[in-house]
Amino acid sequence: MVIGTVLALTLRPARTLAPAPVASARAAAGAGLEGDLHADPRSPRQLLLAGAAVYQELALHAHALGENLLLDLDTSPLVSGTLLQIGPEVRLRLMFQCEACGQLDAIRPGLARALGARRGMLARVVAGGALRVGDTVRDLGRLAPPWPDDWRERVRRVLDAMPPGAVLEYRQLARLAGIQSSYCRAFPRLLAKFGPAYAARAVPAGASAGAPRWQGEGLFDLPPDASGAG
Repeated sequence: MVIGTVLALTLRPARTLAPAPVASARAAAGAGLEGDLHADPRSPRQLLLAGAAVYQELALHAHALGENLLLDLDTSPLVSGTLLQIGPEVRLRLMFQCEACGQLDAIRPGLARALGARRGMLARVVAGGALRVGDTVRDLGRLAPPWPDDWRERVRRVLDAMPPGAVLEYRQLARLAGIQSSYCRAFPRLLAKFGPAYAARAVPAGASAGAPRWQGEGLFDLPPDASGAG
């Protein structure tokens, strides 16, 4: 089912550079958009989809939300686990809503609160190919396991997926859960709340744990019936 159109595409090669509008971009399966700083095979937030209506409603300047794809649809009702077909080749797996963090208030005081759940939807690339302005957006259905919006539950989700006997360093845990590395300082207290079984699965960098370090292999794999969708 067609649900929208791509109105604009942007790439951001580095954090020190502003998002740059492009007429087309290349999506790499399992990695993200080529030439974009968020391209990362171990991240659930390879690209951001935002809706044009919120730009008009809040009178935001172009690319203020840092999105890669600007769509002519409201992204807030989009559901995690849904696969979208963008144009003839690219498929995206919707992961979770992007939190409207306080950094947005540097653009305008109170912007994060005004946005609420409308910052945009984060996604991973399932099938690569060319993306172009004007591409249609099709909803293929909820074909993948959903991921929670709450970062704490995403941390639990990652830890639940670990193979027995392995450990995960804090920084890698943050990467796999899609949160900033600054959250690492909150991990000891959070894991303690989860219980002893969880606390033993994650360690600070350089900890002398004899167990093998897990890097997240298989965490984002799709069920067989979803990988061939579209």
